[in-house]
Amino acid sequence: MDLEQQIKQAMQQVAQLSDCTLVEPIEADTLLLECGLDSLGYAMLVAQLEEDLGFDPFTELQIETYPSTFAQFVAIYQLAANNH
Repeated sequence: MDLEQQIKQAMQQVAQLSDCTLVEPIEADTLLLECGLDSLGYAMLVAQLEEDLGFDPFTELQIETYPSTFAQFVAIYQLAANNH
């Protein structure tokens, strides 16, 4: 499974746990603020991905701005994955 699919799967798991409904389909240009997760959902998503992947790019990398689209979110994880 590629990284993008792992992130989408984790988003689905978090949405179910937090009783949120994700927009379908999640595309590269999907705005994170409009995908269906709230701020708690994003915190849960980052924690779930850290458990699944073994790293948290938001603590390891000096990211100045939070990603606004799904593609930017995936790119940050890809950058961190390349450092592991």
